Amino acid sequence: MANKESPESLLSSLQEPHSAGSRKVWVRLLVYVLLVSGLGLIGWRIHQNQKKASAAKTQQAAALMSRPVPVQVTAVEQKSMPVYLTALGTVTPYMTVTVKARVNGPLLPVKFVEGQEVRQGQTILQIDPRPYRAALDQAKGTLAHDQALLNNAKAEYARYKALFEAGVVSKEVMETDKSAMGQYEGAIQSDQAAVENAALQLSWCSIQSPINGRIGLRMLDPGNLVTANTTNLVIINQFRPIAVYFTLPENQLPPVLRKLAADHQMAVDAFDRSDVQKLATGVLLTADNQIDTTTGTARLKAVFPNQDERLFPNQFVNIHLVLENRPNALVVPTAAIQTGLQGSFVWVIADNAEGKPAARMQPVKVELAEGQTTILDSGPAAGAQVVIDGADRLQPEQLVVVSHQPNGVGQAAPAQSAGGPFGKTAAPLSQAAGHGKKRGQRSAQ
Repeated sequence: MANKESPESLLSSLQEPHSAGSRKVWVRLLVYVLLVSGLGLIGWRIHQNQKKASAAKTQQAAALMSRPVPVQVTAVEQKSMPVYLTALGTVTPYMTVTVKARVNGPLLPVKFVEGQEVRQGQTILQIDPRPYRAALDQAKGTLAHDQALLNNAKAEYARYKALFEAGVVSKEVMETDKSAMGQYEGAIQSDQAAVENAALQLSWCSIQSPINGRIGLRMLDPGNLVTANTTNLVIINQFRPIAVYFTLPENQLPPVLRKLAADHQMAVDAFDRSDVQKLATGVLLTADNQIDTTTGTARLKAVFPNQDERLFPNQFVNIHLVLENRPNALVVPTAAIQTGLQGSFVWVIADNAEGKPAARMQPVKVELAEGQTTILDSGPAAGAQVVIDGADRLQPEQLVVVSHQPNGVGQAAPAQSAGGPFGKTAAPLSQAAGHGKKRGQRSAQ
């Protein structure tokens, strides 16, 4: 007979599973509470660290603001500026002569020092003249001989003419003597031409400089046999004046041609390879009579006095062809122009409320820019101090320590001209990349 459980045992067996489930729930809740508390603690710590970092950054920024930044400044200028076209040019002698001998013979010791200045007509070389002097003497002897024969023929003709008039001789005899006299006269003319030719050959033994200029290195040493019209002896280049050839795009040519047609002299400035230092000032002489179809450019020639000989043949130069003068232009160094999200601006240095020099941003509108000079359409007033070095560390109202630009810095290079060497059009810095480095219209100083 099966054993029957008592009611107390049945109740105990039913309560045991329920108590185990309750403990698991409470353990899970405790774990969740601990996890949330840990995450909250981590978030609080992160927030505290960010707050401390922000406070440190603010404190550092305040310290930086209170610490003056050294900057270099220069004054905004208002002055007359020429607007010009830019081009790449090559210096060329105004005249160049390759000296050759016009007669054959051995070369005698030269009569110049390589590199010296020579004058037109100055003897610089000499070919052995003895054979040509002998030829001249021979031609003179032949002339004297034929002159004697002519004198005799004239006497014979006069005698036979008198006899013919007296009826002693026939007319044919007289005309024969007259014909002989004419032959001797023709021979004398030929002899005189031979004498002149021999004298000319002898004069060619002395080689004179055909121009004023500087003589180069000799190409043949004394003692060598010279072949007429073949052997190059030396090259003479004229330095004063000197020419520069350059090209302009065909779209920039019309205003230049109009000024040339109106007989307006156009000033031309030559700058060094870096386009910073002005070397010389000259005038535009002429333009070529055609445009090169392969490049779409026209060739022009400028002439420079070159008294100081700063221009040298085959030297590369940057040409600034002045088109017009722009009065009262507002000019700043290109280094002062900065570009931000709001466009172009400059840092202007002025005293703050405490009387200390501080930096502030001044928006500008760039009209022409290139190289080291920029013309502003609007911006700070003339005389305002703008930063040209140290701008990368500035903030609005930043205190500064000012040092002025040394004399002459940034003054050698002109501003943007009306066209670069490749004919690009000028654009404001807000449209150009960086600091307006595109070639285009610019002004010279």
